[in-house]
Amino acid sequence: MLVKLVTEVDLNEAFHYLQDPGAGGIDLFVGTVRNHAHGKEVVKLVFEAYAPMALKEMQKLAVAAQQQWPIEKLVILHAVGEKLVGEPVVIIGVASAHREVAFTACRFLIDELKKTVPIWKKEYYQDNSVWVNAHP
Repeated sequence: MLVKLVTEVDLNEAFHYLQDPGAGGIDLFVGTVRNHAHGKEVVKLVFEAYAPMALKEMQKLAVAAQQQWPIEKLVILHAVGEKLVGEPVVIIGVASAHREVAFTACRFLIDELKKTVPIWKKEYYQDNSVWVNAHP
C-alpha cells in the first residue's frame, strides 16, 4: 500500500504504483478544488493535518479495505498546504482482479477518510475564510 501526506498530489505516481499483473481493474478517485461552496466563490483551500495521527488513520483504513476485499494494491494520497481551484487534493486508488471490488473499495476509502482522518480544510472566498468539515 502507498499511503502519504504530500504537498503535491501526483496522479502518475499513484497510477504507476497501482499497476499489477493480477489487476483487471484500477479505480482512481481524484478530488479537486472546486470554484464554489455554500453559494460563494472559492479562491483556494488550505489543508492542515496532524501528520502522525493522520497517517496512522489512513493506514488503518487501508488495512481495513485489504481485509474486506481482495485488493492487489491501494493508494491514499492527501495534500496538505495551499491548493488553488482545479488542483488535485486527494487520490484514492484501488487495483483488483475485478472492477466491482476496485469501485467498492475506492468508495469506502474516500468516504471513511472524510469521516475519520484528522485533516482540516479552510475555504478562502473573495471576502473571508472559514474552517469547514473538521475531522475528528
